[in-house]
Amino acid sequence: MRQALLIIDVQPSFAPPQWLIDGIQTLIGTLPSVATVERHDESRTPFQKQLGWHPASDDDSLIPADRVFIKYGYAPSPETIEHLKSLKVDRVLVCGLQTETCCLAAGFALFDAGLQPTLLTDLTVGSSLDRTGGLGVKLWEHHFKHTLKSTEL
Repeated sequence: MRQALLIIDVQPSFAPPQWLIDGIQTLIGTLPSVATVERHDESRTPFQKQLGWHPASDDDSLIPADRVFIKYGYAPSPETIEHLKSLKVDRVLVCGLQTETCCLAAGFALFDAGLQPTLLTDLTVGSSLDRTGGLGVKLWEHHFKHTLKSTEL
């Protein structure tokens, strides 16, 4: 099965735990990898106005993926999805931050693009609402069905 890794927002603004960075890094070089970085531009996405906080405007990925795409908001950019489609993969493995927000938004975008989103449940962290990621995993299984642990790859 041809697959790619989509790494969501593993960047300084979100202070990912070291175990997450280390776990994702073990997959780099074993399959095509794409990372997203969420940057702030209030004219595009009203994080400050609506939520009272915002990511940095100049963050970079902490994971050396094959390609890095900038996004402004929860979902991956259309360019990210087009790139993943160009890889002609059977499924996209999703990991990173935050399980029930940006990872879930990526799942919807991948699903709508005809790509099989599959969450790596041991390589994701939830938001402050649920740092375990359990809520996001339940939502993922409900909407997309497919989950794996990285040890099952």
